[in-house]
Amino acid sequence: MDHVGIDVHKHASQICIIAERGELIEQRVRTDAARLAEALADRVRARILIEASTEREWVARCLERLGHEVIVADPNCAAMYATRSRRVKTDRRDAATLADACRLQAYRPAHRASDRQRHVRAELAVRDALVRTRVKCVALVGALLRRHGIHLPSGNVDGFVARAERQEMPAEQRQEILPLLSMIRTASAELATADARIAAIAEGDPVIQRLRTVPGVGPITATAFVATLDSWERFSGPHQVEAYLGLVPSEHSSGERQHKGRITKAGNSRARWLLVEAAWSILRSRREDTEPLRRWAQRVALRRGTKTGIVALARKLAGILYAMWRDRSNYERRDARPEMVEP
Repeated sequence: MDHVGIDVHKHASQICIIAERGELIEQRVRTDAARLAEALADRVRARILIEASTEREWVARCLERLGHEVIVADPNCAAMYATRSRRVKTDRRDAATLADACRLQAYRPAHRASDRQRHVRAELAVRDALVRTRVKCVALVGALLRRHGIHLPSGNVDGFVARAERQEMPAEQRQEILPLLSMIRTASAELATADARIAAIAEGDPVIQRLRTVPGVGPITATAFVATLDSWERFSGPHQVEAYLGLVPSEHSSGERQHKGRITKAGNSRARWLLVEAAWSILRSRREDTEPLRRWAQRVALRRGTKTGIVALARKLAGILYAMWRDRSNYERRDARPEMVEP
């Protein structure tokens, strides 16, 4: 069997083929389905290794339609780059390194999300972009007006445009912020539509509905959690999920010296941020159903600080959500016991 490494890029990709008899074939092609087919369609079935990247899924499917075995590799696997020099890096060398790793099986396969969850992730990414756009515009409007001593009344972001339009200001300043107010109005309308689409996804998914029974976890957080993990079966337990989401402390220990730092922040930043927001919501809430989790986080916060307590609660929420998904169970309030305090 031939072993192939492809260094995939936005416009052009480098192909390195190690033939079954040891022959080395190198070729650079445009990153296009027709060009990839032209380069690899006539070859016998090969094992092809590509790195996880933005283009990975459509490239992998294109190559699989040609009859090849395609492996999307985790780029964080150091063993995959054992033969690459740190001093000289080119696409040609990267492709050769991937081909060697494919031949030696020195790689770690990355998870390929299902079509449904890839669609859900796209919906969440669009919503994130709309939220960030609106936040930037609101901040800029406030900054432009404060330069002239004009302060808008505080309030909900949904009413920001109305408050700005009612505010007395010179015509010149009103003309400055007019395009930004238009963008905020458009972003708010599109954001409402995006929220409706995500709500429809949540309503039609029994797993998301089950996860929403956890206090502080709304449709966006539950949907993002399910879309990020895609399948609970690929994790051995809650601790692996917590590490996958980057909510565990980093560690630099050697011999008798042990040092644990801040969380690793590995994995999907959106899911991690939403879990942290859910933790803040629980800590600030006075609802009865949030009391056990709130008291648990408060005990951690008293010893380690509020921010550490929030992160610990976000990590705990990740474990709870995973266990509920795995066990197909709803959230049940249980009073926190003293031994549950985070070490």
